[in-house]
Amino acid sequence: MESAYSTRLWGGRFREDEDALMQRFNSGRCRTDWLIEPDIRGSLAHVAMQVKCGMLTEEEGAQLTEGLHQIWDAYRAGELVYGPEYEDVHTFVELNLIRKVGEVGKKLHTARSRNDQCNVDMKLYVKEQTSYVIELIETFQKTLARVAEENPWIMPGYTHLQRAQVVTFKYYLMAYWEMMERDKKRLSSALVIMDQSPLGCGALAGTTHQIDRAYTAKLLGFSGGPCRNFMDGVADRDFVLETMADFSILMMHLSRLAEELVLWSSSEFGFIVLDDRYTTGSSIMPQKKNPDGAELVRGRTGRVYGDLLTLLCAMKGLPLAYNKDLQEDKSTFYDALDVVTGSLQMMERMIGTLKAQRQTMHNAVKKGFLNATEVADYLVKKGVAFRDAHGIVGEIVLSCEEQGKAIEDLTLDQLKSFSPVFEEDIYSYIDYDNILTKGIKKEML
Repeated sequence: MESAYSTRLWGGRFREDEDALMQRFNSGRCRTDWLIEPDIRGSLAHVAMQVKCGMLTEEEGAQLTEGLHQIWDAYRAGELVYGPEYEDVHTFVELNLIRKVGEVGKKLHTARSRNDQCNVDMKLYVKEQTSYVIELIETFQKTLARVAEENPWIMPGYTHLQRAQVVTFKYYLMAYWEMMERDKKRLSSALVIMDQSPLGCGALAGTTHQIDRAYTAKLLGFSGGPCRNFMDGVADRDFVLETMADFSILMMHLSRLAEELVLWSSSEFGFIVLDDRYTTGSSIMPQKKNPDGAELVRGRTGRVYGDLLTLLCAMKGLPLAYNKDLQEDKSTFYDALDVVTGSLQMMERMIGTLKAQRQTMHNAVKKGFLNATEVADYLVKKGVAFRDAHGIVGEIVLSCEEQGKAIEDLTLDQLKSFSPVFEEDIYSYIDYDNILTKGIKKEML
């Protein structure tokens, strides 16, 4: 008959069973199904090392290897269920291995602890998912570049959400391409830093068994080799924190773009039309087309910030080496990852299907005195000191506002009333299309 501890990896020194509340509170089962595959990968590498170092015979190693593959196949096929009776994924894998291969399954855990085991599982998962996020960023960048190239139309650029200078829709989108490029570099850097294997660190002080940590690190794809310090190896969660910090910056960038989409698609701007598939309507106002996809990206950004802060607070003040507080790395990372991957895909689809309204953007340029800076530059080229030119143009703008005119609508005589240096060439100089062909501004085209 199975004991009360038959579905746990511990219990020999306990006389009483866990309280049901403690069992639920202690279990990370609902948040860690996704760790089954990396746990099996880590176990396969550990078995191979055990055979290499003589802790298992070739036959025992083959049995365990085959059993681990069968567990993964059975789990994916729905034949094995990760139920509430299992304390964690490590328990699920090991106990089902013992049931499948018998007593030899009990040798799997020799020379390792759940402390180094869970951290190698997390590193494998974080590495894999970080690489996936980088792929999503690259896909998004391609879409940004394509839509930018297809829409080189002039539009207002803003400071303080006030029309400032003329730019292009292409150039605007490519600003976000640059942000994504930095996000990609940050995540790539995080991958390099985390690329050391904790397997073999044991609970906190290694093991007396003769093991080959470099061998398991190689098998698992850790190019940086094994962790040099056992205590740091099991207590480190920097790799999760750094990745989530990078996720937070990435989501900040997506949230800024989401806000642009909300503004641009509004009737007040009308610069873009979002595809129906990424908008919703109102239950009472039939005319509404709400940019819900963008708003959800903007709103969920705070969840990623919260996940990062949760783990930072859990780590603050923790003594070495392992503490149960470290279990918080799983739910926080998984939630942040879910938001980031969903937001990247949503944003890529919204950008990829939007329709830029060329004429509306052009009209907005005409109304915003966006060539005022170029008028000042013109005066400077004619020998006027910049500070004087700045004041002259301010007076011109004020006069235009009173008359309801644009600067280019003023006659040459009217312009000369502000400064005698104005000549006929002022009109071509401040033409909006011509502005973008001058000097360094050509980069905007």
